[in-house]
Amino acid sequence: MNALEDKITPIRKQMLIGLHLGNGYGSQPGAWRMPGVDPKSYTSFDARVKQAQAAERGKFQFIFLPDGPGAILADIESESPAFNLDVMMTLAAVARETQYIGLVATGSTTFNEPFNLARQFKALDIMSHGRAGWNAITSSGDDVAANYGRRIPSSEDRYGRAHEVIQLIQSLWGSWGKDAWVHNTESGQFAKREEIISINLQGKFVGSRGPLYIPPSEQGQPIIFHAGGSPNTHELAGRFANVVIGAAFTIEDARDQRNAFREAARRFGRNPDEINYIPGLMTTIAKDRRTALDRRILLGRGSFTKRISYLQQMLGVPLDASRLEDPISKTLLENARPSRYDPRSAHALKIAQEGWSVRDILAHGVIDYHPVIVGPGVEAADHMQAWFEAGAADGFWVSPDVNSDGIDAFVDEVIPILQERGLFHKEYAGKTLREHLGAPDQYGVDPRI
Repeated sequence: MNALEDKITPIRKQMLIGLHLGNGYGSQPGAWRMPGVDPKSYTSFDARVKQAQAAERGKFQFIFLPDGPGAILADIESESPAFNLDVMMTLAAVARETQYIGLVATGSTTFNEPFNLARQFKALDIMSHGRAGWNAITSSGDDVAANYGRRIPSSEDRYGRAHEVIQLIQSLWGSWGKDAWVHNTESGQFAKREEIISINLQGKFVGSRGPLYIPPSEQGQPIIFHAGGSPNTHELAGRFANVVIGAAFTIEDARDQRNAFREAARRFGRNPDEINYIPGLMTTIAKDRRTALDRRILLGRGSFTKRISYLQQMLGVPLDASRLEDPISKTLLENARPSRYDPRSAHALKIAQEGWSVRDILAHGVIDYHPVIVGPGVEAADHMQAWFEAGAADGFWVSPDVNSDGIDAFVDEVIPILQERGLFHKEYAGKTLREHLGAPDQYGVDPRI
């Protein structure tokens, strides 16, 4: 570690934990078919409320709803779409039935008008009494663009627009002065007109006259989240974000990513501690490894045969799809080499070398899109502690395999261990998302930017 990294890797005293809620079933294909799961819960806002309440019972700092208004999935005949019906309506339903947990949703800066996003997220912030967060990201998929009758702009234009959109939205959020709302029935003064001002901003991509007729919430305005890992992402998050939703498969990679975001914040005149890097973690929590693997095999059902070809590429050896129940032979393992193009490959080889069958190797989640814990809660706690104490993460966003019981399993089996180790809080320190994150006060645009 160089001197610069030494200066920018201090860790939080306790970690942050968020819950990923996609389509409501869980992170694994086949979750909608599992015993005990209502197969119609895709359209149930009550189910989403119950899941958020389970996370709040575990003192999670926030729930996170991704969004991707793209084309329907190719496998819609056997799997549900990956996202919620509508993230803002879902969080509005959750806001009325929870008290503490933060409410974070994705809103694309590419295909949304800033005034609409500003109004939606600040209204949610008012409804939830200061618990709203906006995951401000650009859209990059042609399937998304097609739904808006447009083509994906260049990376330069997408991020140029994103910078303008965030600044414009924060200006709109601050256009209603902090002390403008008087609502004095005796004097008849509802608000101080001179403190509710037009912003009259026009950039290359977006503009607005303003103002936005919504007063501040208990936290002032929503918290900015961002997701990704490119240089463009570093610049955007370094300027605006308090939380980065990340993806990393090793402590070394996660630490490098976290340091890059912290250094980006420093470049823009911010304290690096103002930005939190939170990578993903997928979980199947059960009493032992075998039970957890059997659960994931049930979830995967017929999909393992399709995944063989990818596992072959990761290990660099031929595999027989008709012999899923057999371990990989010693001869093949001696010739196996992890693919340099896939950061998951080294872990896949390690699992294979332990002697598991090919089906079990896949059931370990070696080709899933985040690190996977398959086993007792203590294994998840150990993983989180190791990354946290190594300066590789400020917390985690957790994706249970099946939401209907997987959230409770994490809350009951993992959270108490983290709390006993002093790594996670036992009670909420406040009621707003800003307080949960330890984010500094901000109303309107950050004057340092």
